[in-house]
Amino acid sequence: MTSPSHDCGCVMICDREGRIVRMLRDDLGPDSRACVGETMAALLDPAAGEKAGRFLQELQTRGAAFDWEMTMPIDGVLTAVHFAGAAVDDGFLIVVATSRSGLSRVNEELMLINNEQTNALRSALKEISLRARPATERGSRGYDELTRLNNELANLQREMARKNAELERLNEQKNRFVGMAAHDLRSPLGVILNYAEFLESEAVLTAEQREFVTAIKRTSRFMLGLVEDLLDVSTIEAGRLELAREPTDLVALVEHAVTLNRTLASPKQIAIDFLAPPEPLAPLSLDPGKLQQVLNNLLSNAVKFSPKGSRVGVSMTVSDTHVTIGVQDQGPGIAQDQLEKLFKPFSKTGARPTGGERSTGLGLVIVQRIVQGHGGEVRVESEVGVGSRFLVVLPIVQDDR
Repeated sequence: MTSPSHDCGCVMICDREGRIVRMLRDDLGPDSRACVGETMAALLDPAAGEKAGRFLQELQTRGAAFDWEMTMPIDGVLTAVHFAGAAVDDGFLIVVATSRSGLSRVNEELMLINNEQTNALRSALKEISLRARPATERGSRGYDELTRLNNELANLQREMARKNAELERLNEQKNRFVGMAAHDLRSPLGVILNYAEFLESEAVLTAEQREFVTAIKRTSRFMLGLVEDLLDVSTIEAGRLELAREPTDLVALVEHAVTLNRTLASPKQIAIDFLAPPEPLAPLSLDPGKLQQVLNNLLSNAVKFSPKGSRVGVSMTVSDTHVTIGVQDQGPGIAQDQLEKLFKPFSKTGARPTGGERSTGLGLVIVQRIVQGHGGEVRVESEVGVGSRFLVVLPIVQDDR
């Protein structure tokens, strides 16, 4: 498709149906010699017929149309031409030119002809210009505004990328500092706890002294647990979670965790029951130390939030692809709108420990990251006044060594 090297055009009067009533000017060539009574679409390439219909519809509904590009044969070659029009009397004045600038020049040439015919058309030509100008100006203003907004967005994206890089650097420094501080605190806290346990069991103490030693032991144990959690979180957040996978009897691992936590649950007279799967489970490729940490966290939480004399249920179900460990308590439950807080560092829900136990707010964060490191997920089901159930879903990965 090409266009002539010079601007040329035609001007016609059409009725409301688009049939040519009169050709006022035509220098587009012999291909454009449409007869009076034919439709304007007869000038065009047949493929442009639908667009010509939309052009006439805009003239009918809006009274003017400007810069519609359609194709028509000129000197035997399909050529892109530009149409503009306006309503006059009972029909339309339509101007055709081979370029946008040609539309303006054809209009200007007609305006210079001082005769009765073109005088009658001047108001229509002026209407075309007046209707076209606001749209053009609005388009220009819209384009300028869009360009400005795009530039601002690009600047904001660059600034956000810079801020994100800075935040990543600061977060890495924070994790390194927390890890170093926790590592340095772990040893002295362990010494304090050992001395307190020794004094409590071996020394001859008055009742007041024994109370002091018990408080030291309880506080140092909590602080040591907090330091251990901080070390784990800083390691995980730094992307250094390393799993020492080995063939693991998961059923035996859960049984061992239940046995350990029964001792911790006995002061509150809480029973822990374990329902093992009916069929034997082949050894899985897991990090037993990390999974033991997951189970201890979930079981200690269940004991912590369960009332005296209640029960904690531990279950294990196996499918073809996954094994699911469930820990169910009879605690106060967690409101649905607070469940999302469970896996955020230092966040706490409205549920409170039933025996005054303290919580770091990091245990479930560690549980989730370890389980995710194994390719699994942690789910929570809870109902206020009934209790909570935590589910650890792990993919079945056989060890091929």
